[in-house]
Amino acid sequence: MLCSDEKSQVQALEGAQPILPLRPGIPERQTHDYLRHGVTNLYAALNVASGKVIAALADRHRQAEYIEFLDLVDRRTTSKTKVLHLIMDNASTHNTDAVKKFLANRPGRFVVHFTPTHSSWLNLVERWFAELTTKRIRRGSWSSVRDLEPAIMNYIHHWNESGRRFVWAKTSEQILRRVRKAVHD
Repeated sequence: MLCSDEKSQVQALEGAQPILPLRPGIPERQTHDYLRHGVTNLYAALNVASGKVIAALADRHRQAEYIEFLDLVDRRTTSKTKVLHLIMDNASTHNTDAVKKFLANRPGRFVVHFTPTHSSWLNLVERWFAELTTKRIRRGSWSSVRDLEPAIMNYIHHWNESGRRFVWAKTSEQILRRVRKAVHD
């Protein structure tokens, strides 16, 4: 099972001043002033069982780039006979005729599961995006997209080497019970 989505418009932000280091009794501080140096778009698929991430960066965020990413996922998955279950949201780039045609041209390879509207938290790659943002993107100062992109890919490489994966703290029944309660309240 692969949780798939994109983190669009990842900004290469350069801090106007360096981050002030920690000192005893004083937390790390940084200015809120920054310079913008462009954006990139990150496409990622998180393998729920292994925790490994397949990722690609693109200049644009359109159906063409999403199809290229799906093709990468198809090529990078070891067993070509294995059915790939994709968890994704209902974003417009995921529902275009071109994407549907791409998937239809690979019968039995992809099974798509769309998360319900306003339920992106069910897609585990969103949690991974938060981890990437907090631990790598936000803590850096990027003078160009050319500096940002290798940092993202390096983070992904180290993540994949770590063997780390996310584990749900609650059972599916506990989660579904909470969802049903929220819908009826």
